[in-house]
Amino acid sequence: MEDKITKENKFVSAVVYLHNDAKYVDGFLDMIDKIFSEGFTGYELIFVDDASTDDGVAKIRSYYNDKDKALGITSIIRLSHFQGQECAMNAGRDFAIGDFVYEFDDMLIDYDPSLIMDIYKKALTGYDIVSTGCENAVSFSSKTFYGIYNKLSRSGEELSTESFRILSRRAINQVKSLDRYIPYRKAIYMNCGLNTTTVKYSAADPAKRRAAIRSRHDRSSLAMDSFIYFTDAMEKLAGFICITFAIIAIVVGIDIIYETAAFTRPVEGWRSIMGFLAIGFFGMFLVLAIIMRHLSVLIDLNFRRSRYLVSGIEKVTKE
Repeated sequence: MEDKITKENKFVSAVVYLHNDAKYVDGFLDMIDKIFSEGFTGYELIFVDDASTDDGVAKIRSYYNDKDKALGITSIIRLSHFQGQECAMNAGRDFAIGDFVYEFDDMLIDYDPSLIMDIYKKALTGYDIVSTGCENAVSFSSKTFYGIYNKLSRSGEELSTESFRILSRRAINQVKSLDRYIPYRKAIYMNCGLNTTTVKYSAADPAKRRAAIRSRHDRSSLAMDSFIYFTDAMEKLAGFICITFAIIAIVVGIDIIYETAAFTRPVEGWRSIMGFLAIGFFGMFLVLAIIMRHLSVLIDLNFRRSRYLVSGIEKVTKE
């Protein structure tokens, strides 16, 4: 008599980001159906379509009609226009009802599928958030960003590149209790006060993982906003500029005093003075620009009400 596989008596959700990823849909659904149907008593899949222009959504629908699979409840959240990965995943997480919620930032499978259950079991040992990170596919730009970010971050927790993660319902409730716009999930998760950890893996094809990260169109603006939201980078830069120009002003002042005392006549270096004034005004306006940017972000965080714009939610069923 064969031993029966004991399923976890939990209902889990998987929030999956979808933006022109049609080539990964079938393989991802095959994998996630097998893992979840064997591992849990119930589950749901939530695909967040961030204004895709390919046939990814059509492939999800056809999968249900062409395959005899034990798929769980599946929903497709359609965003009204391209809003970026962070907004899209926030929308999916808010819609999820599972005891545990997986977040897949993409559908590229460059890891052993057993890792999905491994991080769930890791969460059961006392962690509310368990992330996975590919350790052999980190680009130079990512290393640079996380290196500077971790050095300037206000918290002691360090961030790194991640592929997917699992959150407990307690972690989700903790994040929702903040009742504010979440511009960068990873930073919020690492600073929510709950136990977190990261499980590393090695990708069989690191180039594909790097390409998947580069394909996201909102990375540059997200990096800049993250420095403003969660680090002291802008304040330190403004302080450095102010100190630099203060030193220049002191040096020029001493030079003027010296020349006046030595030659007992007014200083005639109008060109150098005008050049200094020009540089000084440039620095002043640069500082003002940084301050204005910082204030605009604070206003956005405090008063923004529209977290994301959803054009429709579809329950996928067999026809």
